[in-house]
Amino acid sequence: LADGSEPEAVAAALADWGADILGANCGEGPELVFNVARRMLGARRPVLAQPNAGTPEMVEGRSVYVGNPEFFGVYGRRMLKAGISAVGGCCGTTPAHIHSMRGAVRMMSGGQGWQRVEGDEVRVFDSHTVDRAERQPIEERSALAQKMAAGKFVVSVEVNPPLGLDPEPAVVAARYLTEAGVDVINTADGPRASVRMNNLAAALAMQEAGAEVLLHICCRDRNLLALQADLLGAHALGIRNLVVITGDPPKVGDYPDATAVYDLDSIELLRWVDGFNHGVDPTGKRLDATTNFHVATGAEPGALDYDRELRRLERKVAAGADFIMTQPVFDPAKMERFLDDTKELGVPILLGLLPLASVRNAEFMHENVPGMNVPAEVRRRLAEAGSGEQARAVGVKIARENLLALKDKVQGAYIMPPFGRYEMAVQILEGIDR
Repeated sequence: LADGSEPEAVAAALADWGADILGANCGEGPELVFNVARRMLGARRPVLAQPNAGTPEMVEGRSVYVGNPEFFGVYGRRMLKAGISAVGGCCGTTPAHIHSMRGAVRMMSGGQGWQRVEGDEVRVFDSHTVDRAERQPIEERSALAQKMAAGKFVVSVEVNPPLGLDPEPAVVAARYLTEAGVDVINTADGPRASVRMNNLAAALAMQEAGAEVLLHICCRDRNLLALQADLLGAHALGIRNLVVITGDPPKVGDYPDATAVYDLDSIELLRWVDGFNHGVDPTGKRLDATTNFHVATGAEPGALDYDRELRRLERKVAAGADFIMTQPVFDPAKMERFLDDTKELGVPILLGLLPLASVRNAEFMHENVPGMNVPAEVRRRLAEAGSGEQARAVGVKIARENLLALKDKVQGAYIMPPFGRYEMAVQILEGIDR
């Protein structure tokens, strides 16, 4: 405050005086209000953040607020991930700013069914509450599902779709990894909001080459109609394994001004896929058959708001997730805590591993990728290794150490080799009994 009072002291005083909700508003844009509001969380009251659109500037004789709607969406997500309960806007915000923040809320909230207007009545349909067909046994869903049902340790390696027109680099990588004993190749859907070949096209090419594939489905780019159409089409083309994710905002990618759709978040889409697996669509209509998807969801063992991450994960499993794939883990102690806290969910967990290629790679991940926390000790070891082959060898060694420390506590590994260096994934697995 102007008198020097810190946000923590203000929040504590307001809570003592009986405030039900605390908050901060106006300021000099989303970043300042975010930094103030998250410092008020310790008062154990819901916190509301309502930034203005930055300080107004004179542009060609007009007073213009320079904070754009996309910036509001990015900070809306950061606020919610930090534990802030509600977001809004103050001076200079427009319907476009609020629409962008609403997209962030949809990303973080988790749905409770879909609305349909019937006459003057709005009905909410939930595929969990209508008459549903029996889902096929897990052993009949896919080869991956069969291995997991049998308790085998499985390995998935990420091969992203090519940047250009030729799927052959992905096919070559998938063939190499499959011959090395990898169980399934997963392929991301516009990772980091980048423009790549459609991952379904890449997945089909890899599948035709003899690899089993695990297809990412991202909520960012398609509305609810297109998501349904693509899911049904993927099933018709033989795709049986899915990873359902909400997706990174466009701000982090090649086209920061691109529109983020987010009609659904990952929890809502999981519910929809589970409905398809039981022969009903999101409006309660029966399909002519059931789909047979084996479905994964993601989790961050080192999430900043860890309790919120666990709550969302519980909802994801309740919505139909068959197994969990974690973000990269660099601290076995955090993963062990996560495993203890999720054991009652009763679903298999694949340990995320990212063999870092250099200290520069580690610093970038630590500073710029949401949810990624690379410990100082890991960065120190990579810095001492220098660059090139020596640094990559240390990255592989760190990943192997984490795998060996946790192998008996998880059902598999999810390896994300950087920069297309698939040999690093194979090196992690060398000599490890599966």
